[in-house]
Amino acid sequence: MGKQSKIRKSQIAEFGSDIENIKSRVSEIMNRSPQLGFSPNLKEDIKKLLRSKFDEGTPLVSCRLSYMNLPYDLKLSSFFCCAFRRVYRKIKADLVQVLVAASLVQEKSGELREDKAHVSLERLVDLGMLKEEVSNWDSYSVPSPYYEFSLSVMNAEDFFISTANSDSMIISPMARHVSILEVPNTITSMNNLQHSLFVSAKDGLSKASSDCLRTVLHNAKFLRVLDLENTLLKSLPDEIAKLVHLRYLGVTQSKLTELPESISNLRNLETLDISWSESEIEVSNGVLNVVQLRHLKMYQSTNDGEVRVPQGISRLRNLQTLEGIYAGGGIAKELGIMTQLRSLEVRCVSDDHADELYVSIMKLTRLQKFSLCGKEGRLIEMPLWLGSMQNLTELHMYNCQLFENPTTNLKFLPNLKYLQMFNAYKGRRMDKEFFRVGGFPKLEYLYISSDNLVEWTEIEEGALPCLKQLSIFYCMELMLLLEGLQHLTTLRTLDMWCVHEDLIRRLGPNGGPENYKIKHIPLVTYQGDMSHGFWGR
Repeated sequence: MGKQSKIRKSQIAEFGSDIENIKSRVSEIMNRSPQLGFSPNLKEDIKKLLRSKFDEGTPLVSCRLSYMNLPYDLKLSSFFCCAFRRVYRKIKADLVQVLVAASLVQEKSGELREDKAHVSLERLVDLGMLKEEVSNWDSYSVPSPYYEFSLSVMNAEDFFISTANSDSMIISPMARHVSILEVPNTITSMNNLQHSLFVSAKDGLSKASSDCLRTVLHNAKFLRVLDLENTLLKSLPDEIAKLVHLRYLGVTQSKLTELPESISNLRNLETLDISWSESEIEVSNGVLNVVQLRHLKMYQSTNDGEVRVPQGISRLRNLQTLEGIYAGGGIAKELGIMTQLRSLEVRCVSDDHADELYVSIMKLTRLQKFSLCGKEGRLIEMPLWLGSMQNLTELHMYNCQLFENPTTNLKFLPNLKYLQMFNAYKGRRMDKEFFRVGGFPKLEYLYISSDNLVEWTEIEEGALPCLKQLSIFYCMELMLLLEGLQHLTTLRTLDMWCVHEDLIRRLGPNGGPENYKIKHIPLVTYQGDMSHGFWGR
């Protein structure tokens, strides 16, 4: 106990010294505030923040204001993480692509900028300025304490964020990066925006906001990053085609019906994200001339989500991400030429072009993420070639409705960390053959959804040795959770959403007869027809 007490006192002393250094550093910066361009009230705001947050030992202190010692690129990267709506998680890949477009990472020989950006984000996670979402491993969010601090100091870096609750929509003429979240009615005019614009609307843009947006874009000749979310735009503003310096263009949750020929004017564009359109999108040949394109994401929320791209898509030799495409009509064959692809999502897959797709996939040796979305009822057999994709770390299977066990060919994938099976299996019963000892050696996240599954009987002790999260969604017929779940000692989270009330009752901590199966899991979330909540320890 004496030794532990000394260690504890040493830690407290070190912590107190850190706080004094932080206060000293803030005072030093405040003395230079005129040169940094702080607003007149910012000095008092930060002092107030220091008094209210630091002195009370709130979670903000755990960051130790690492921000103060961050290099410029990481400091700005942390602000970009705050630029998106906080009510939604931001997918890791999206943040990576924004940082690349913002030139916050430089490409070196033999090293991709995307990989360097991912390292930067992981460093922010280590510092407590960013966190992985518990319920979605592929997403980041900004912890509330750091988000509040960022809003207080980002003006010094010419970064401006306005939310629906902001006291003012007055944007500094010096702002180079602007994020307007949950736009109510109008967008403030900006005459000299130089770098980045993020706009997310609550329920689409009003006509006044749309008109103002066009004016802003007309004046923003050097814009590099443009992200428009939930604006419900029916067409791309003509002004976008003149933004020849644009590196990142996101127009998500829209009503776009076409990607016009004028998109070819964006000769420096590296990321194009038009996913989650409520309308069927026609992609013109103009996209084939955007030769610097590295990431093309096009999933739509109509039909089976597929987007038909023009023949010749293989001309985009820099493309690393291609998501939401229909692989029929000769496109499956073209994919075999695109050996640089690292992420691929093909939708509406059926047996009539599955073999052709197989031949191409086998040539994509760099592929790390693959999503296979079947045309319901038309993908009859399990594609055996899925078991040969040795570099895969992430696999999604949607609406394949297979009659045979899909894990038979997948369990020996040596690097697979994430497996999602959404109505991939049409059977009513899963037994120990699905996840046996020796299979899935690195699997950390398993997502299962099935309209048909009634019984998941057991899992062998020693199976799934690395599993961290198990998600069971939309399994309303499932009445019993597998025996042997109690042996998965690495499991940190169990999510059960849209499951039967009887299953929730049996697993409950207050006398549930099957609670022994899950009582070792730190976090369990659930939602049934009549109840929802979580159990934790």
